[in-house]
Amino acid sequence: MKPKYLTEEAINAFITTALNEDIGDGDHSTLSAVPADAIESAQMIFKDNGVIAGIEISKRIFLHLDPTMEIETFVEEGDLLSKGDIVMKIKGNARAILMGERLALNCAQRMSGIATHTRRVVDLIKDASTKILDTRKTTPNFRLMEKWAVFIGGGQNHRFGLYDMVMLKDNHIDYAGSIAKAVSETKAYLKANNKDLRIEVETRDLDEVRQAIEAEVDVIMLDNMDIPMMKEAVSIINGKSETEASGGVTEEKVAAIASTGVDFISLGALTHSSLSKDISLKAVK
Repeated sequence: MKPKYLTEEAINAFITTALNEDIGDGDHSTLSAVPADAIESAQMIFKDNGVIAGIEISKRIFLHLDPTMEIETFVEEGDLLSKGDIVMKIKGNARAILMGERLALNCAQRMSGIATHTRRVVDLIKDASTKILDTRKTTPNFRLMEKWAVFIGGGQNHRFGLYDMVMLKDNHIDYAGSIAKAVSETKAYLKANNKDLRIEVETRDLDEVRQAIEAEVDVIMLDNMDIPMMKEAVSIINGKSETEASGGVTEEKVAAIASTGVDFISLGALTHSSLSKDISLKAVK
């Protein structure tokens, strides 16, 4: 089941905007050198080792440019591939292939890098009940693809934006005056505006953890806590709220953090520090 943010409207809007950015008033290299009625073939080749992601968006990009494009895929989203594996073959209008090539590859390369990174982290705690989350530390106007890639890699998506969950972080709390006041005002706001949103509160020490418990929130974030403090925080919370470890999380620390019993671990690095995979599109003659 796809995440709810992957709507037809959102995907089509992304493709349209991204193609407009790249093509502008015309792909003059292609328009000048390739006949308008030329029908050609190409294949997408994975030139790395890792998890493939971005197959569906690549298909949609080519079909957007040529609805009659014939596309044959040989692997599925989330499959582990090796260098030289063929991802798909396409046949259709040559101009459409060339105009969609870079956008399709940009998406697949970036998404595959994120999915590979996510899979690696998820596998580090595969025997724990803790789940891996992404964050809003994404590339502007590319969040849809980046969060989709995390999902393909086996992670879970946190809130998509500022609108689908309340997260009261340190600055919110400092500006409001206290956790109690921030949560109280939030609950009043949600009721007044007829909104049913989960509330998460960031805590920096055990005193703030106790304040968050008292405020009765859905999720308590344990921010930049060391392992002993985090373990004690989880014990204090004792299931009254879900728990999320965040801040300074690295692959080396993930297993130890999961051992504290937290429900979730969020990593901004999944979307801001993953290395893209090498994928190419080659003409087939």
